[in-house]
Amino acid sequence: MIVYLVRRIGQSLLAIAAMATLVFLGVYAIGNPVDVLVSPDANQAEIEATIARLGLDQPLWRQFLTFAGNALRGDLGTSFVYGRPALDIIMERLPATMELAFVALVISVALGVPLGVYAGLKPDTIGGRSVMAGSILGFSLPNFWQGMILILIFAVFLGWLPAGGRGQTVELFGLRVSFLTTNGLTHLILPAFNLALFKMALVIRLARANTREVCLQDYIKFARAKGLSPRRIVLVHVLKNIMIPVVTILGLELGSMIAFAVVTETVFAWPGMGKLLIDSINLLDRPVIVAYLMLTVVIIITINLVVDILYSFLDPRVRLSEVKA
Repeated sequence: MIVYLVRRIGQSLLAIAAMATLVFLGVYAIGNPVDVLVSPDANQAEIEATIARLGLDQPLWRQFLTFAGNALRGDLGTSFVYGRPALDIIMERLPATMELAFVALVISVALGVPLGVYAGLKPDTIGGRSVMAGSILGFSLPNFWQGMILILIFAVFLGWLPAGGRGQTVELFGLRVSFLTTNGLTHLILPAFNLALFKMALVIRLARANTREVCLQDYIKFARAKGLSPRRIVLVHVLKNIMIPVVTILGLELGSMIAFAVVTETVFAWPGMGKLLIDSINLLDRPVIVAYLMLTVVIIITINLVVDILYSFLDPRVRLSEVKA
């Protein structure tokens, strides 16, 4: 078991190191932030002073060594625009993004699992086929287009919900959250539902496929032969067994939900990391871009590592196959 853990942690650290190299080269080798940060009326001396202050007068390899050394100490650079540590700026926006992602995850499970089970139990009915057709739309339609349609319907035409912003927040365990206030909850519903649509479609299809597979198992036939009610069979036997792969997939998808909240946060003006990323790209604020990408990489790799470790505890065959490999 120790060998398996050491190997998985080593692989995760290598993945983080490789992504750090790619992220740095992809961001620092493109564009010139001085063109954005310096006034058009600045003279050559002021431009050169700005370049030296930002460390852009150094060759790219030296900039990377400086970045790597600072990153090992938890310093991902100072924002060109805000003049503050980039990681601090990102961490200020992280709670808003995490709140949006977790609420979207709850929505995708709360709606996706019942709809998927229904479609699996009644695949040939109009309702079952309608659910599957809706899941196809959830996969196919662009996320930003779905968001604009939601705003058009519920904010413009009906006027039920606000079109953007986070609304009122309260402090919970030192973090600002909006779902505990009525005003904040109304602001949260549309962006969370928009972010949940794609994952909900995934959960529906996964739950339907597993429901149809579980219903063919002998223990389901035995439960029916014993005279158990259909409700008890579904809630106790079917639902319990289909949730194992659903929870596994959603655990891995949570990282991507955090990473891909960029579009939703931009459409709904949600003050999270994604909106900050778009603003930083427009201003070529390289340290903030790199800090966001590195934090996202670490979150996704950590979630994958935790899932792998949990699997190794639940199924000894996983770690044994790794050792043999």
